[in-house]
Amino acid sequence: MTERTAGPDPDIAALADPARLRSLTETGLDATPDEAFDRFARLVSDLLDVPVALVSLVTETRQFFPGAVGLPEPWAARRQTPLSHSFCQHVIDTEIPLVLPDARLYPRVRDNLAVPELGVVAYAGMPLTDLDGRVLGSLCAIDSKPRAWTKAQLRTLADLAAACSSELRLRIALDAAEAARRLVEQAHERLNLLASLSEELTGTLDVETAVGRLADAVVPRLADWAMVTLIDQGGAPRWVTAVHRDPARAADITRFGEVALRRLGPASVTRTVLRTGQPVLRGVADLDEVRRASDAPELVDLAERLGFASHLTVPVPAPGRGTVMGAVTLVNGPGRRAFDDDDLGTALEIGRRAGQAVGNGWIHGEQRHVAEVLQHSMLPQLPQSPWVELAARYQPAADRVEVGGDWYDAFVQPDGDLVAAIGDVAGHDIEAAATMGQLRNLVRGNAFGRDDPVEELMRRLDATISGLRIPTAATAVLARLRPVPGGVAVTWCNAGHPAPLLVTADGTVRLLDGRWEPLLGLTRPTPRTGARVLLAPGDTLLLYTDGLVERRDQSIDEGMAQLCARVAAAGTRPAADLCDLLLSTGHRREDDVALLALRAR
Repeated sequence: MTERTAGPDPDIAALADPARLRSLTETGLDATPDEAFDRFARLVSDLLDVPVALVSLVTETRQFFPGAVGLPEPWAARRQTPLSHSFCQHVIDTEIPLVLPDARLYPRVRDNLAVPELGVVAYAGMPLTDLDGRVLGSLCAIDSKPRAWTKAQLRTLADLAAACSSELRLRIALDAAEAARRLVEQAHERLNLLASLSEELTGTLDVETAVGRLADAVVPRLADWAMVTLIDQGGAPRWVTAVHRDPARAADITRFGEVALRRLGPASVTRTVLRTGQPVLRGVADLDEVRRASDAPELVDLAERLGFASHLTVPVPAPGRGTVMGAVTLVNGPGRRAFDDDDLGTALEIGRRAGQAVGNGWIHGEQRHVAEVLQHSMLPQLPQSPWVELAARYQPAADRVEVGGDWYDAFVQPDGDLVAAIGDVAGHDIEAAATMGQLRNLVRGNAFGRDDPVEELMRRLDATISGLRIPTAATAVLARLRPVPGGVAVTWCNAGHPAPLLVTADGTVRLLDGRWEPLLGLTRPTPRTGARVLLAPGDTLLLYTDGLVERRDQSIDEGMAQLCARVAAAGTRPAADLCDLLLSTGHRREDDVALLALRAR
């Protein structure tokens, strides 16, 4: 038995009609048995008493039978034939029933291979249509000998064809409903992705953290793997992060990002998007594109292992500037569907939101750098003393660019005494920083060259703030240190500030008792009282601001207890090391911290 294939008959334009073929696809049917349509074929065979009955659907190159009874082999197993064996294509052409008592007598079909190979002699086919009336195929009754079809038989066949068409339309409607459901789900997933991405990106002002969160958010929800590229001021890639859905590919994806950063050429998609600001979508891609993009053969091998079948790249625009600061590349392997225009739209929105986050992070970084430089410029250089070891540190609050009001100071009096101070001006802005600078200068102006007790110096400071009408509320500790036989004598006065810590040479830690008095600048000047303590050699006086012990999730007493425990655990390490240890906590600081440690030699 000889088979012959046939392309679309040029005389039957309807065979290649895109809308008709789309309806055929939406039925979800193919050359496999379907119980509902097999039932129609059995009904035709029984009611019309024919040996062969078919539900035949016709594409531009073949006909296939989801419902069939009585087909000879090999066609019964294949459930399809080429158009060279098709009478039903003529039903598509005419859009009316085709009734042939003896096909061998009709020039249009007498040479059709269905006659000798399928035994088609008598044929009656009724159109099967979709909701728009397009003919998708036919419900046909076939006999291997001539037959005069009766009106009753044809009426029965037409009724069954109408019912069969209804089933086809139902399948198409179900497919459309399923497609609509998938679209709704995809839209919902994309909205959830964008919402969660916005939440992730707005949760940090650190650029590296933001880009890492972006990559983690889109993989694997939108892509098998992703790469985010940022550029420097000259437009060249300066930083790349890459993430793959398979943890086993972590080393490969990291290496891909490293090589891509250095070896992507100007013709690469990433460089093109960075240069033009226009997105690029490749629904179908192959490794030749990677070969053309770089002179590094390693990149091709990595892409093959990671999976490279479809990709898209979108710009990361700088907010309000009309420039590009980076690009986001999404890649799918061969086991995942190709990217489409909907994915491109989502990716463009991701790029826009990433641009806002990265732009804010860059601005924050610049502002923070300026603020830290300004803050440190206001902090003094500690003096050298033969009898006291001094160390100080300042740490700004996490994720904040404002200049703070925390300060410390230490200076040597003409008589050799050492005056030390620490304080905290309310607020976190440039006004607080300016007031802090005034307050520190007032301390120096009031204390330098004077032998007054520290409580008198604090009282004069209070009176000066009130008299000059400096609008501030501040805390402060002022201390005078003087060498004496057996150690260093310390007198100190506290205006609403956390109590100093005494750390003895043997590691004992205690808060210094002293009267806690009102803040500076809140009330009329009031009498101040001082306290005294002797530092033996190796003892340390630790002054600090409240940012070291205050957190929202715990009480001040818990914070003080933790501080004392950490200081005790530090042992007898140098004062500078002690300060570094106290600032190296695992949690993010919610307030600025200033530290001043003074150790008797």
